[in-house]
Amino acid sequence: MTPPHPPSGRTGRQRPQRRGLIGGTMLHLARAWTRSQTAERLARADGLLQSLDPRVKVVGLLALVVSSALAANLPVLLGLLAIGAGLAYLSGVRVPGLARRLWLRLSLFTGPLALPAVFLTPGEIVYRLPVLDWPVTLQGLRSAAYLVLRAEAATTFSLLLVLCTPWAHVLKALRVLRVPAVLVVLLAMTQRYIFLLLQVARDMCEARQSRTVGTLTAADQRRWAVASIGVLLEKTFELSSEIHLAMQARGFRGEVDTLDDFRTQPRDWVMLAVFLGMAAAAVWLGTL
Repeated sequence: MTPPHPPSGRTGRQRPQRRGLIGGTMLHLARAWTRSQTAERLARADGLLQSLDPRVKVVGLLALVVSSALAANLPVLLGLLAIGAGLAYLSGVRVPGLARRLWLRLSLFTGPLALPAVFLTPGEIVYRLPVLDWPVTLQGLRSAAYLVLRAEAATTFSLLLVLCTPWAHVLKALRVLRVPAVLVVLLAMTQRYIFLLLQVARDMCEARQSRTVGTLTAADQRRWAVASIGVLLEKTFELSSEIHLAMQARGFRGEVDTLDDFRTQPRDWVMLAVFLGMAAAAVWLGTL
């Protein structure tokens, strides 16, 4: 039997419909939730950084972050970036994805911030813009490269710490550095609230979409978005009071406790020495 022909004026292949504000919001919320679950699985995977004591990772990677900020030598900064890529590879983090989602986006963000230094820094002129006749100096290009590479190296080590360590372990390990318990609790509650409100916002979008017949106009969608923001704000105040009372009732007195006890193995001490040695070498070579 011959299949029926499509109606006149249409083709057999339909155009994808626009999702609108509600559908687009649901899609972005689902993507954010999926990425968070992927990061949680990565933190539990088998890899170099995942197998280390969280306290060693916090101290060692923080030392590399500080060395990235203090280094004043382009080869040293490139070497630190290569160390970050190597640690990512040995820990199961995809280096192409890291380059695309972190390094490229960070360059697009810090590049415009560093662009004025290319023209405003005095020094040896290597090029002039054809129309504006602005001088591009060698020292300005070097200053802009310093800013971009420092930001990329420091962010890479910070991201590796978060991706390869459960968040509760990161918070508990911060107490090794004598970080105030109040700040640790604020970080913990902020992370929990982000995912809680993410789920609440997703449920609100699904409830609204399931009760909507037809297509909302742009004005109706804007009114719904503003009303949803108000509802989320109200829920935030209510949940903050309820969660505080619940934590007090369960014995919380300001200290972060987990069921896992940290035990430092000989390989942890070796890796800590390696991290600190690389950081010290980067600071020393970066000042030459």
